[in-house]
Amino acid sequence: MNASLEPIAILDSPFKEKFVTPRQPGLTPSVRARIVFYPDFATPEAVRGLEGFSHLWLIFLFHQNRGKGWKPTVRPPRLGGNKRVGVYASRSPFRPNPIGLSAVKLLAINTDQGDISLEVQGADLIDGTPILDIKPYIPYSDSLPEAIGGFAEEIPGPTLQVEFSDLAREQIVLLQKESPELETLIRETLALDPRPAYRQGKDDSQEYGVLLDRYNIRWKVQAGRLMVLEIMMATEDS
Repeated sequence: MNASLEPIAILDSPFKEKFVTPRQPGLTPSVRARIVFYPDFATPEAVRGLEGFSHLWLIFLFHQNRGKGWKPTVRPPRLGGNKRVGVYASRSPFRPNPIGLSAVKLLAINTDQGDISLEVQGADLIDGTPILDIKPYIPYSDSLPEAIGGFAEEIPGPTLQVEFSDLAREQIVLLQKESPELETLIRETLALDPRPAYRQGKDDSQEYGVLLDRYNIRWKVQAGRLMVLEIMMATEDS
């Protein structure tokens, strides 16, 4: 049986690249995103009662992986990227059907002249992700304290101390006048060490660059610390 699914909304997120997008929800707890409903689904009646829930389930499409195929085994980053497990024992985006599930905190429901959007926190989704459905998180049924987490039993957390060079500190002071949450976004995202799994936990001489929100961030890792070297406003060619 074939099924056709139509996205109901799209995600507006500061994570513009897969490289630094968190691998699980809640790892960047202060980072906000916005779910913007498409016109056919932007009706206040559809979100009536949602304000009574603190968290939501987002069912979404791994849109950057469509058409790339799948394999029965994958290498999860949590296992260092060098051990294979079955695709159904992972949350890899390379799946037979590229569909994902993510729990987020609901901050606000916005209705403005017929436009409907939800402000959420802790999303692990890249900007532009199509949202297929939204369901309320039900604590008594969705939270299972006795559950066993397999190879992902331990809660991941920040692995790097984030510091700013003199230049980056000067730049962020100026930029935060327009983007007051910029420093928090940089700290929470880069502290997770977005480098490839085989480089994590190690120093290297390579300088990295990433697009976060509207800014290009240049950084490197030395002596267990991540040093932000420079913060620049992104251009249209970035």
